[in-house]
This record gives sequence, structure tokens and C-alpha cells, in this order.
Amino acid sequence: MKVYVNGEPREVGEGASVAEVVAPGEPATPRGIAVAVDGSVVPRAQHSATTVHEGARIEIVTAVQGG
Repeated sequence: MKVYVNGEPREVGEGASVAEVVAPGEPATPRGIAVAVDGSVVPRAQHSATTVHEGARIEIVTAVQGG
């Protein structure tokens, strides 16, 4: 199914979790990343349990230190 990650289309498997979309093949979402699905922030503890749907808009923001 097609979802949009930071505005770019991406194909993912049916029933994919936020964790699978953000960090495919990794055991967990890396630290320093915030994720919103359709404008709602998904807490890190729920990344594995939250599935995405066809056409979902997923925004991934990475914390960067500096100024």
C-alpha cells in the first residue's frame, strides 16, 4: 500500500507499523526521532503497536544538536 513519508510516496506492506516504516529491519525506532501520523504525534512506546493505513501522511523529524 502507498503511504507518504515526509511528503514522498513509499510502498509498505499491508498492516505495517510506524516502527517498520521509520526504521525497516531495525529492532526499534532510533532515539532522537519524533513521528506524526496524519498530524498526530505517535509516542515512541507505541511505534510498534501503531499501524498505518493506505494514504497515511507520516512526518519524521530528527533532533539535531547545535545552534
